[in-house]
This record gives sequence, C-alpha cells and structure tokens, in this order.
Amino acid sequence: MAEAAGSREQPAAGRAPPDVAHRAEEELEPASLDAPAAAGRRRERRSGVAAVGAAERFPGGSLAPAAAPDPDVCLLEAAKATPRRSSIIKDPSNQKCGRKKTVSFSSMPSEKKISSASDCISFMQAGCELKKVRPNSRIYNRFFTLDPDLQALRWEPSKKDLEKAKLDISAIKEIRLGKNTETFRNNGLADQISEDCALSVIHGENYESLDLVANSADVANIWVSGLRYLVSRSKQPLDLMESSHNTPRFAWLKTVFEAADVDGNGIMLEDTSVELIKKLNPTLKESKIRLKFKEIQKSKEKLTTRVTKEEFCEAFSELCTRPEVYFLLVQISKNKEYLDANDLMLFLEAEQGVTHITEEMCLDIIRRYELSQEGRLKGFLAIDGFTQYLLSPECDIFDPEHKKIVQDMTQPLSHYYINASHNTYLIEDQLRGPADINGYVRALKMSCRSIELDVCDGPDNEPIICNRNNMTSPLAFRNVIEVINKLAFFASEYPLILCLGNHCSVQQQKVVVQHMKRIFGNKLYTEAPLSSEAYLPSPEKLKMKIIVKGKKLPCNQDILEGEVTDEDEEAEISRRLSEDFSREPKLIWLCRELSDLVSLCKSVQYKDFETSMKAQNYWEMCSFSEAEASRIANEYPEDFVNYNKKFLSRVYPSAMRIDSSNLNPQDFWNCGCQIVAMNYQTPGPMMDLHTGWFLQNGGCGYVLRPSVMRDEVSYFSANTKGIVPGVSPQVLHVKIISGQNFPKPKGACAKGDVIDPYVCIEIHGIPADCTEQRTKTVQQNSDNPIFDESFEFQINLPELAMIRFVVLDDDYIGDEFIGQYTIPLECLQPGYRHIPLRSFVGDIMEHVTLFVHIAITNRSGGGKAQKRSLSVRIGKKAREYTMLRNTGLKTIDDIFKLAVHPLREATDMRENMQNAMVSVKELCGLPPIASLKQCILTLSSRLVSSDNAPSVTLCMKDAFPYLEPLGTMPDVQKKVLAAYDLMIQESRVLIETADITHDKIVQCQKAGMEFHEELHNLGTKEGLKGRKLSKAIESFAWNITVLKGQGDLLKNAKNEALENMKQIQLACLSCGLSKTGSGHADAKSKRCLEAIQEKDTGDENGRL
Repeated sequence: MAEAAGSREQPAAGRAPPDVAHRAEEELEPASLDAPAAAGRRRERRSGVAAVGAAERFPGGSLAPAAAPDPDVCLLEAAKATPRRSSIIKDPSNQKCGRKKTVSFSSMPSEKKISSASDCISFMQAGCELKKVRPNSRIYNRFFTLDPDLQALRWEPSKKDLEKAKLDISAIKEIRLGKNTETFRNNGLADQISEDCALSVIHGENYESLDLVANSADVANIWVSGLRYLVSRSKQPLDLMESSHNTPRFAWLKTVFEAADVDGNGIMLEDTSVELIKKLNPTLKESKIRLKFKEIQKSKEKLTTRVTKEEFCEAFSELCTRPEVYFLLVQISKNKEYLDANDLMLFLEAEQGVTHITEEMCLDIIRRYELSQEGRLKGFLAIDGFTQYLLSPECDIFDPEHKKIVQDMTQPLSHYYINASHNTYLIEDQLRGPADINGYVRALKMSCRSIELDVCDGPDNEPIICNRNNMTSPLAFRNVIEVINKLAFFASEYPLILCLGNHCSVQQQKVVVQHMKRIFGNKLYTEAPLSSEAYLPSPEKLKMKIIVKGKKLPCNQDILEGEVTDEDEEAEISRRLSEDFSREPKLIWLCRELSDLVSLCKSVQYKDFETSMKAQNYWEMCSFSEAEASRIANEYPEDFVNYNKKFLSRVYPSAMRIDSSNLNPQDFWNCGCQIVAMNYQTPGPMMDLHTGWFLQNGGCGYVLRPSVMRDEVSYFSANTKGIVPGVSPQVLHVKIISGQNFPKPKGACAKGDVIDPYVCIEIHGIPADCTEQRTKTVQQNSDNPIFDESFEFQINLPELAMIRFVVLDDDYIGDEFIGQYTIPLECLQPGYRHIPLRSFVGDIMEHVTLFVHIAITNRSGGGKAQKRSLSVRIGKKAREYTMLRNTGLKTIDDIFKLAVHPLREATDMRENMQNAMVSVKELCGLPPIASLKQCILTLSSRLVSSDNAPSVTLCMKDAFPYLEPLGTMPDVQKKVLAAYDLMIQESRVLIETADITHDKIVQCQKAGMEFHEELHNLGTKEGLKGRKLSKAIESFAWNITVLKGQGDLLKNAKNEALENMKQIQLACLSCGLSKTGSGHADAKSKRCLEAIQEKDTGDENGRL
C-alpha cells in the first residue's frame, strides 16, 4: 500500500528520541530554504579544486549530504559574489532586491549528460536528496531512490516501516513539474521555492500529491522525465539497455557509421570519427571530441585509439545531446524518444502559439529537419532533428510577421518614431573624428530615415561636408548626395529627412541647391504645405520622397536673401566652453533658392508649450538639446506628449558628449519625441535599444506610437509610475533555460578559455516598467550552460516596452560582455525559442544562442489572440477599478457618472472569466501560462478509461461547449468539471452581454466628446481659470482615455472568449470527448463550431 504522501508524518518538537531528533535536524526553517544543502559542493572558481567539505559523489551522479556551511564563510563568499556591473536602468527603486548573485549548485556531474531514458533511470536508482513539502508548510530533507526492479519509489529516513515509506509506480496518476498543487500554492514558503526545482507526484484515486523540491532544475527534470517514462510503460516489461540501442537515433547513427566505414570492419580511425562528428555538429570543438573518445577508451581500458560503432554512438550521444531539449522532447512526445506528426502538431498549437497548423505541415517540418532517412519516411522527428528544428529560423524569438510592414502607415508623420542619426558623416568621436562617406552608407543600410549634413564652403566654389573641429578630410557635398541618392530607399521606401546644417556663403548655397535638384530630381519634396490641413502628410503619401529640414525665409516677403537664426550644435560646444557664454544665437544669411527647398520641416526655435500650441504651424519643428529635452520631460511630461501629437520634435545628444557616447532614447520616446538622433558610430547599450526598437514594422525606420500618445483627446504622462489608463497590464514570463557556444569575452586574457556566464534580463519602457533581473552564475561552462530559471515582469504599457537579454562573464575584477539581444515586447513569439546573440558592435554571432521559454499573460482580460492571451487570477476584493476623475464641470461630470456602473460591469466580466480560467488550470495541475488546449489535453487523459471510453462527452448547448458526465464520477473529477462549467458560464455571460455594456461606455464617451470644443467656455462659466482650468481639461482627457481604453479591453475580452470556445471545442473533438459512433453528433458539433465562427465574424463587422 503506498504511503499517503505527506498525510500523517509529523515534525519533531521539543526533546525527542534520537531517531526523531535526527529528522528534526533535517527540517528546514523558512529562512534556510535559500541555503541549499549543496552549499559545500561548490567548486573553487576556475581552479577546479573542490572546496573543503565537498561531498563524495555517489554512483550514478548524486551527491552525499554536505556538512552545514560556516555562516561567516558564507557571508564572505556572498560578499565576493556581488556583481560588479552597473545597470543601464537608473531607477534603483525598480530593482528586485531578492535576486542576489548566486552560484550554480547543480547536482549533475558536469562530465555526464542525460541523453536517454536509461540515464534518468540510472540516476534515480542511485538516488539523491529531495526536499519533501508538507501542507502544513513544513519541509523535510529526504533521500529518494527508485527500486532496482523499477516498481516503487522509496525515501528515508521515515517514521514509517520501510515497506510503507514508498510509493508504487502503478499508483501514480500524473507527474507535474513546477508549483502546481494546492500544497505548493498554499505553502507559506512557496515564494522561496524555485518554480523550476519543484515537482509533484499525483497518486491514488483521490489524486493525492507527493510534493518535492530538487536542489537544481536539472535534477527535477530527471525525476519528472524518468517517472513519466516508467508510468507510461508500467504495463510492459522494461529492458532499458535493449531499448536504448533500439532508438531511432541509434539506428541512424549506425547507418552513418557504416557509410563512413569503407572497409566494413566495424571500426574506424579516431581521426575519421572526429571528422564525422564535427561534420554532423559543426559547433563542437575538435579538442572536446577527442577528449570524449579518450574518456570512453580509458573507461574500457583500451590501448588502441580505433573507434567501434558502439563507441562512436556513445560519444555522439554524450556530446550532442542537450539535456534540456531531451527533457522537452520526452515531455511532448508522451515519453517516447521521438515525435510523430500528432505530437508535433499539439506542441506547435498548445505551446508555440501557431494557428491553422495541419498534419501535412508537420510532416513537411519532419522531412526538412529529421536527419535519418527512416524518420523522414515514417514521419517521426528524433532528438537531433528536433534540436535542429528548435535552432532553425522557424523557432526564432522574433515574430516573422513584424519583418513586414504591419502598422498603419497612413497617419500623420508626427505619429511615428523615426530612425535618426546624429552627425551621420562621423565614424569616430565628434571632437576629432574625420568625415567619412561610410557613415552615410552604414546609416542608410540600417533604415535610418533622418540623416545630418553639415555643409561648409569648400575650394573651387564646391561645398563640402566636414567635422568643423577636424577639417583634414572633408567630403565633397556633391559626392555625398550622390551616395544618398543611390541608397536613400535601399532599406526602406518611406520618406528620408535631410537635416541640413547650413554654414555656407550665399554663393555656395546656390551650388548646394543646384546639386540637390540635379541629383535628387523629382524625389525632392518641395510642395508648399496646405494651410487648410492640420497635420503633416503620412509616410504612405510621402513614399520615395526626400524632405529637407532647415531654416526658411518668410513667405510674405519678396526678398532674394535674408538673415535667419543659426542652429549650430558645434557652436554650442564653443559657447559652453568659452567664458563669455551667451544665450543669444547668431544670425546667418540664407538665399531664397535654398529656403524654397524646405517645405514640411521648417526649423523654428522652441520658447514654451503655450506659445507653440497657439502660434506654431504643423509644418514647423523644433530641435531640443538632450539637456533641454530632459528638463522639459521632467517638468512638463503631459504637455510634451500633447505637443508631439501634432508637431515633430528632434532631440540631439548633449554638446558635452565629445566621445560621441549616446543618450538613452527611451527617455524621449516616452514623451513622444519622434526624431531622437543617435551616434551610430558608438556601439553599446543605448545603440542596442535603438537598433532593437526599429527592427519592428518591417525595419522600415518608422514605428507607430501607442494610440494613447496619438489620440487628440487622451491622457498620458511620460513619468507615470503605475497603470496607464485604458491599457491592460500584461505579465511577461521568461524562463532562461540554457546557452549555446558562448565565446570568450573580447579582450579577456586572465582566464584562458574558461568563462562563468550569467544572464541579465532588462526591461525598458515607461518608468513603471523599467527593471532588471539576473540568473545564477554557471561555473566554467561556455558550451551549454544550464540556467533553468524563471522570471516575471509586469508590463504596464506593452507597446513601449523592450526586453534586452545580456550575457556576461562573472569575474572578480569586472563582469565582461559576451553578447546581447534587444527586442520589442510586441515582436516576441511565445513558446520555446532560441535567441541569436549579437556582439558588442551589433553583429549576429554564428551558433551563439540563448534557449528560452516565453509566455505573456494578461491580468485584466483582453490581449492578442496570436500571443495566446492568458490569465492570472485576482480576487474580487483585491480588484482594482480604473476610476474616473471629477472635472469640476457639473454638466460634464453628470455625463461621466453614467459610465461608472458600466465600467465596473466590464471589469467584473473580464476578471470573472479570467478567474474561472485560472481555477480550471489549477485543478488540471497547470500553471497560469498554460493554454486552454493544454487543459483539455490534460483533462482528457483523466476522463478517458483504459479501454479508451470517455467518462464525459462534449455537448453543444447554444453553441457553447459543455461537458456532460457519462455515469458516476469521483469527487476529484466532479470538482474539475464544476470549475469547467463555471468557466463556460462566465465566458457565456461576457459574450452575450458585452455588446450592451460596450454601447453604454461608447455612448458616454461620445456624449463627453461633444463638449470638447466648449471646455474653456464651460470652465469660465464655472469660475475656473489658470491651474484649475488646466486640471479640469486634464481630468477630461483622462476620463475619455479611460472610456476608450476600457471599451477596447471589453471588445478584446469578448473576442478572446469566442476564440476560447472554438479552441475548446476543437480540442475536445481531437481528444475523443465527443459522442462516439454518432455521425449526427459530429455533424452537430461542426455546425456549432460554424455558429461560433459566424458569431465571431458578425461581431467583428458589427458594433464591436
């Protein structure tokens, strides 16, 4: 009889007998949970010398329990381990204090990898220490082993008889990875337990749980994979050695070996074997392959260096198997060592978020990536083919949809962020660097849409472009614009802005005009702006056009030349460095011909927002120095956003950045500034952000700003520290699994080839979103370091958020850069993905990747279908309702009061549906990031009996997929079905009543907008003026933003609910939960599915 895990075992208290006292010593107090028993197992950094008190290895790779570490030594080690790098995110209040620098305490022997089920079984038979978690929040250290006959799991020490301190494999129902049981969810120490180290063994008819915590994620994966393998094969005899030699991989390797064994002797020269493995896996180092052969030969006490077929297969398996990929394959293949088309289809749909996948598409993937001919013919994907597929561009983290133009390009130019370069002609620092034509070539090939030309008088009446601090290598203006003309639309067909710094005499200005007209021809946009318009033309309308930004003579004066103020950034440096610094700008002469080339981007000086909003024309733009823009952003964040809705703003780096370092563009994008000029010649974190940001929207150099920063009446503050009104916060779940082929940091010389990598995840966006977290350090592993750590980030404004993954080498002197990758949140693909890392200068490094899992959940409903909108439960008492503000204008406030109840209804409907979904996931033993398809798959395994007869059937009622029981059911299953029924009911309520509530919200919004033009008059009548009137207008904008945003969220929630109903029905049909043997029932189900689709389509075309 299996012990009811964790049901009656009690911890010792007070004075106890020796055997009980021994257990009491093992009991973990809450504070000690973060200090693993493996503390004594740490190897000295790089020396390879075992630390004092290091544990002996048991057979099979487990570790003996270590002695308790000395507290003073631990403190000293922790002090030494503090990371020596400064974050590029400045606000310390956003840093997670709980994430200290740690070291990997993996209990897996580094020289032995898991590459098959027999490896997992061997490890489990040798046994290792796991922490046993009880419902009363007590945690015990226990030593777990698998019986030699593979029939039972045992642990010790135990108060029970040895025959009772066990769990029969035949009694196991499920094995769950992660904190997915009531015991874990309700445990007071749950926050201190790593999600990736937790596992639960569900057993017995009442689905009791044995909840365990491993010392590392790889050990947890071994137990989960091994137990699942045993449970799936519990009814058939196991011959592990025989089965490991009969795998598709082993059969393929035999054919590879035999094809290379030209003599047919069954042996091969070591050199030939090394070359063959290197050909199969080019990322492996030759020295590592030779070392592996020497290890195998030494273990067999062989004197010859010739390699047998079995040795070749063994070496390849150990060198080329990534354990984390093997564990994933076993999990999704239902404990086989290969995937068939069905397995692959479920993986792509449920995990990778791929829609409209077919069996033929899966077979095509298998044919393209499976390495063995047998696999391609029979339609299965073994471990090596699966690894190749995961590394392919098809599993890249960047959403391929965003490699095309996906945004609306018909909005005014001021509604887009524009890829911009500063001092484009420089390839070195701005103080002494010479002008170089390659600066323009590089910028234009990187889709830069705003470049700078500083033009001066040159010899022979030919203008030149030069760095006026270094006149040694000027560029002929004519040559520069010929290159620009050639490459202007090489990477993007959208308009190119030329920021002209004019330092020429009137005579040479006319030469500039002649060259531009002759070379650019009709690409040059010179049409006069229409005074009847209120906004700039769109990028779509300005395709293939070159726009000149510069000074302009007054249109109402009939003069051939005149004086205008000079916007000279170099002069600003001189003025700042000189003692007689004056704020008075100097005047320069401008000819009419050059003035007429300027149309849509006339340069004017900024005075203040009040003046600009009254007097500035939409075709006029201001340039701000970094210091001035920072001051304005801090003092008037809302006004800056509102100003940028209509006018273009250009921000250039501080004149004091003589080393050509870069400003943080995010600070100014948050204020809506469109043109943030970057020093392209200076790589680093800021340029990484800039390059990553403009990868989206097809890399065309234009990115549409969030609607809350574009709508005429909307409220947004760049300095917001919390939730943005009308925007649903999302939660980004990132699991850093492993790294591949990390190079030695450039310039590092102290450590040979050894590196100790760790990964930093940085979130950039509005201040409320900026934060960073890091993984543990993995000692002395550059080839395939396993991190296995999960992180969560709340993102309040997803459209402005970026994620930067940085890999660093942990070093006592200073952590050194290995690689990075920066990507907008909107471009992330969910599921298991490889990230191609970039070097410091931004180049993709061949074969250097991070393996991660990505999921995006949604706290408040809504979300994107293709991203799999998921849910995290929020209790009704803790529910936050977005509140409307009092404007102080009675007529308007009375209208907004009518929206209070519909807004609460909308929030309640969304939250109730999300909470019901989370309950179903919890009862299915799945985390919140799981999809509903995964829930149905898990449920079906419980609800289908051994003879494949389902205990429930799909019943469509009014086009909603209910599950009806067939006969009596255990209480556990009744509870799950009750939660499922509640989810369907809450979804139904939302789908059927969303239209009415949405209409009420929209009516209030429209009624409020009717008073928009009358706000000032109404305020004057109510006696409001100055700051009070401004506050009333701000509150009005806030309320309109809330109403529009909440209406959109409700619309998205309804679409999500409709999609969920379709997915549930399809999943039920594919899992065999529909009525068997009834063609009528199947036809009815199909009709119901069509009804849902019609309802979905109808709503899209209707009110929502």
